[in-house]
Amino acid sequence: QVQLVESGGGLVQAGGSLRLSCAASGSISIRAMAWYRQAPGKQRERVAYISSLGRTNYADSVKGRFTISRDNAKNTVYLQMNNLKPEDTAAYYCNFLPPEYDYWGQGTQVTVSS
Repeated sequence: QVQLVESGGGLVQAGGSLRLSCAASGSISIRAMAWYRQAPGKQRERVAYISSLGRTNYADSVKGRFTISRDNAKNTVYLQMNNLKPEDTAAYYCNFLPPEYDYWGQGTQVTVSS
């Protein structure tokens, strides 16, 4: 079974940037992948997804600031986050699209200070 491991989170000031990585233990080339986030007291939401062919889609709240990409040779999905805002503070997770319960990982925490 493929495992998904997120990394790259941290503490950043508003306006800053972070790049998240999601490393898979096996091939994910034929799967659509997505980044999700969950802020304290809120439901988990989808931030962005990328199809197996590279088509992307973004939540309105991050459109123009975040970019999802994938490197199938490295079995890795990325989320480049620019112009971060305090409301982007959350735990970020990667998973398939649609998400599968068994593949939720530990996530990576992103904290944006004002």
